Amino acid sequence: MAETRTIHHWLAAGLGSGWLPKAPGTWGSLASLLPAWLIIEQAGVLALLLGSLLLLLIGCWNCYVVLPTLKDKDPGWIVIDEWAGQWLCLGLILLVLDDSVMVAIALSFIGFRGFDILKPWPISRIETMGPPWWSIMADDIAAGLMGAAVVIGGSLLLGLS
Repeated sequence: MAETRTIHHWLAAGLGSGWLPKAPGTWGSLASLLPAWLIIEQAGVLALLLGSLLLLLIGCWNCYVVLPTLKDKDPGWIVIDEWAGQWLCLGLILLVLDDSVMVAIALSFIGFRGFDILKPWPISRIETMGPPWWSIMADDIAAGLMGAAVVIGGSLLLGLS
């Protein structure tokens, strides 16, 4: 990235996790899990869900500011969307299932990353809807919702919770 890095770039990059080499979305999702765990431990699951909403708003704002300065309208290093989607997935799983936090973290990571990487419908459609500052964020929120739904549904069907 040759352009000047501002606070907007730093936040959009998930506190820098998006600048790690190879697979920035995976790094961003992983980096989001420690702060998510701290929020859960200190303030609870509802605070994490509120945090996800806050990240969605901050992410939209940061993408709105940063994207006009870039040639690429969906650069891989922008991972605040992964943070928001990962937190949403984890929060919903913990809200519904009676799992340990560590099990929920593992399941949410697998569920969220699977949908974020594969982008099945409707995620593939959502990522093309609206302005880039919105679609970058919206497809990861959808991946978080779908990841949580599959983990929750699978756990309930298997009688694991």
